[in-house]
Amino acid sequence: MSTEITNNYIEEYTTQEKLQILADAAKYDVACTSSGSDRRGKKGELGNAAACGICHSFASDGRCISLLKILMTNHCVYDCKYCINRASNDVKRATFTPQEICELTVEFYKRNYIEGLFLSSGVLKNPTYTMEKMCETLLLLRTKYHFNGYIHVKTIPGASDELLAAAGYLADRISVNMELPTEEGLRTLAPNKTMQTILDPMGKVRNTIASHRMAIGKSAHMERSKGNQFLKQSIFGTESKKQFADGLMKEKEAVLGTENVVRDDAGAYGSIDQGKNHGTGSGGSVTGETDVQNTIANLAAKMNGTVLDSALTWDNAYQLAPLDMSKLKRRFAPAGQSTQMIIGATGESDYTLLQTTQQLYQGFDLKRVFYSAYIPLNEDKVLPQIGTPPPLLREHRLYQADWLLRFYGFQAGELLSEEKPNFNELVDPKCDWALRHLDQFPVEVQTASYAMLLRVPGIGPKSAGRITYARRYGRLDFASLKKMGVVLKRAQYFITCGGRQMYHTPIEEGYITRQLTGIDQKDIWKTEHANESFTQMSLADFGIG
Repeated sequence: MSTEITNNYIEEYTTQEKLQILADAAKYDVACTSSGSDRRGKKGELGNAAACGICHSFASDGRCISLLKILMTNHCVYDCKYCINRASNDVKRATFTPQEICELTVEFYKRNYIEGLFLSSGVLKNPTYTMEKMCETLLLLRTKYHFNGYIHVKTIPGASDELLAAAGYLADRISVNMELPTEEGLRTLAPNKTMQTILDPMGKVRNTIASHRMAIGKSAHMERSKGNQFLKQSIFGTESKKQFADGLMKEKEAVLGTENVVRDDAGAYGSIDQGKNHGTGSGGSVTGETDVQNTIANLAAKMNGTVLDSALTWDNAYQLAPLDMSKLKRRFAPAGQSTQMIIGATGESDYTLLQTTQQLYQGFDLKRVFYSAYIPLNEDKVLPQIGTPPPLLREHRLYQADWLLRFYGFQAGELLSEEKPNFNELVDPKCDWALRHLDQFPVEVQTASYAMLLRVPGIGPKSAGRITYARRYGRLDFASLKKMGVVLKRAQYFITCGGRQMYHTPIEEGYITRQLTGIDQKDIWKTEHANESFTQMSLADFGIG
């Protein structure tokens, strides 16, 4: 990892000017999250990493950033239609050397501006060359500068397996950006990328993380919310994982033939014992619903024979890494892996996006899926026109739905369907689901299960836990529910307390929608049909005259 960046990419900019260019170019990479990695400070080293200790700030466009977020370079040989840094765009180009990134990170840390680094990059020359320079930067930062803080690195699809492993050992979290949820979308907007080159490293990262976790006596799966153990319908439940694995196995048999298939689901998805802390679930259909699901199934077939051995030891787990990495004795991506999808650049529905998200969580054990509302920056007939506002509210609804998948026991097929493929932007996804399932309400808070309480709008995991604990020692009333954190403004329409409602209100969709949104259903209908013209019908329309 000693390759020098060629003079063709060294611009006559100062470090300050490069920082201005490359920090601004990185603002479209989403990273508004806590680190998810715990590591204490060490004598002779700088920094530490705390699971919830990353400082958050806000960029000029309102996006939440928690780290020094920069690109190594905005030079790019790819010509993705949606990207401001695409090869055909005339923008200022700059490239940091590994030494410059290290000095910036350390100096910013010493001044208490940051607590970690988020490093991404355009594709300089080719994926392998770019990834090599990023790994060289991280290696310098960890060894020469002894930086022990949090690092999130975005890998370059198409780089070698050795560099992918090196990045995983040097960083806390590793990302492979999916960008678009379907193969067709990638072909249209990112002709230099394929779903295979994106999903292949995701699978390898998943397997390596799992092998290291098993080597130190942990479950192969990343930790999830403890509340999930009480949720039978959770996508992380044992039965749900088993059904997903069985679905992939059927795809393997279809592609390879039954006699060539090696049963690897027990290792890749964990045994029943390993999954006890996740509860049980019914799962859902895993085949034929979206293009990406078929892609994941095809990838599973090509990964046939990949088995995670539960007898792996700490020493031989490190054999998966290059020799210079194994000497560092670092865990592989302890904060897991994540990905990002662009919202609004192509015509995929919310249903497709959410189904893709669920498949990624189940198939690749991702820690987070991020969504980025597309901001029209380039002129192209296949893209939204410049001046079109970014779908920020749609992005927000998808994040809310993602939260429901990870913490509330919902599945994508419950929230949306082919008949209703998009979220109602006037209400949050949980309220929208409740309004479509009024037959299950009102819920009596004195007797309802934890899982059912979570499905009540206005009740979250903390307040649901407080309710189930407090009701063992006495009767609840609405005043006590408010003190527990229940948002009665929403919850009052869906619960009873001691058999009584907070106010005598009808359990009727139109009425509750008006109260929650302040908008009459008639006004919504008028807005949706504003461009339609209406004329008085004549007798001729009825065949008379």
